[in-house]
Amino acid sequence: MSQWDRFAETFFNAAVMARYLPDIVSGFFVTVWLAILVVLAGLALGLALALLRSLRIRPLNLLIVLHVDLFRALPPLVVIVLLYFAMPNAGWSPSGFVATWLALTLVLSAFAEEIFWAGILAVPKGQWEAARSTGLGFAATLAHVVLPQALRLTIPPLTNRTIAITKGTALGSVVAVSEILAQAQTAVSFSFNPSPLTLGAAAYIILFFPVVLFGRWVETRYAWKR
Repeated sequence: MSQWDRFAETFFNAAVMARYLPDIVSGFFVTVWLAILVVLAGLALGLALALLRSLRIRPLNLLIVLHVDLFRALPPLVVIVLLYFAMPNAGWSPSGFVATWLALTLVLSAFAEEIFWAGILAVPKGQWEAARSTGLGFAATLAHVVLPQALRLTIPPLTNRTIAITKGTALGSVVAVSEILAQAQTAVSFSFNPSPLTLGAAAYIILFFPVVLFGRWVETRYAWKR
């Protein structure tokens, strides 16, 4: 057997791939579902925190800044492990899926809050004053004048952060979430062949490559022209 044949037999074993393809497909849909939930909840929570911060209530702002700094500092894997293994001691036992979703949501919300807040601050003060001078209240000024401009500014950095955090769904494999990587690792342990990992890599490319291309398009579409 040539060196190439041994390589193909190890990483592209057709029989092994065919046997475990349904498991990888199953993990693919778990990954997609988890990523969607993380993005929706993380961005919504981040925006809500930024809006609350704009009220400039000092005790509330301190709590928001603490949340942001804490979850920007902690690695997502540490948050997942803490939620999954420590919470049962507090009387709550989240599943691996819930622990991964909650951990990645909290991390994404921390980064998203800072991006949304930076976007709100980037809107010139004159915009606030002009809107208030027309009789608009604080909430109306924020919703109809400031927020639309701030959101345009935040789209490119949010896209990058969202892509990065969704790739973190693979961390769920450490708490038995049956996503792509977990399914591939299980298949490798049963087949004694790494070909399922090749399938897993292909699944990640199929899932995230279009997302990366979409992110690049969004960055170009909404970038400020110089």
